[in-house]
Parts: sequence; structure tokens; C-alpha cells
Amino acid sequence: MSADKKSLIVPVIIITVGTGWLLTTLGIAPGINWVWTLGIAVAGVLMFIVSGWNKMTVVGGTLLIVASCLSLLRQTDRLSLDTEVPILVIVLGVLLLIARSRAIPAPDWVLDPPDLGAPK
Repeated sequence: MSADKKSLIVPVIIITVGTGWLLTTLGIAPGINWVWTLGIAVAGVLMFIVSGWNKMTVVGGTLLIVASCLSLLRQTDRLSLDTEVPILVIVLGVLLLIARSRAIPAPDWVLDPPDLGAPK
């Protein structure tokens, strides 16, 4: 991971926590566990920032962002846990199908395995 990408992580997390805190303080969205909900979303976004666009981030990053949105709906009583979990399973299956596309590259670590000191 480059130094530029590493330097993004802390500010993004601080902005995220501050945003959730402000929304709760202003009464716009009370009763929501913002650390959890926004933390999941930030983890998903950071997957794309740190690793770029590849098969792993399309599945992992997108699933985390969707999970964050569904968590928000559940915490505001617009969705039950019994509905949230099957939706996540369906989304995971769809994302795995999408990741099979040749248009989405494999992660670099799959393409370039590390040299483990094997004799040349």
C-alpha cells in the first residue's frame, strides 16, 4: 500500500465518526450505532481505495457497503434482521457472479505470487 493511500485512512475514519456523532447530536438519526454502521461502510470504501478495482474488492467492498445500508435500515426499524440476513446472502451470490466477469481484473496478489525464496 502506498504512503498516499495509508494517509487517507485516519482522516476518513475521523470524518466518518464525526458525521455519525453529529447526526445523533442533532437528533437527525438518534438511536443508530454510527460507529458500527459507518465503520462497515468505511471499511468497504477503504477496500476500493487501498486495493483498487478487482474481483476481491468488488465482492468484499460492495458487500460491506450494502451491509452498512441494511444495518441502517434495521436500526431505524425499516427492516428486520430476519430480512436483512437473506438479502445479504442474495447480494453475496450476485456479487460473486459479477466478479466472474472478465472485465473485472484479479487482485495483484493473485497475478504476482510473492517470491518465497525458491531457487531459480
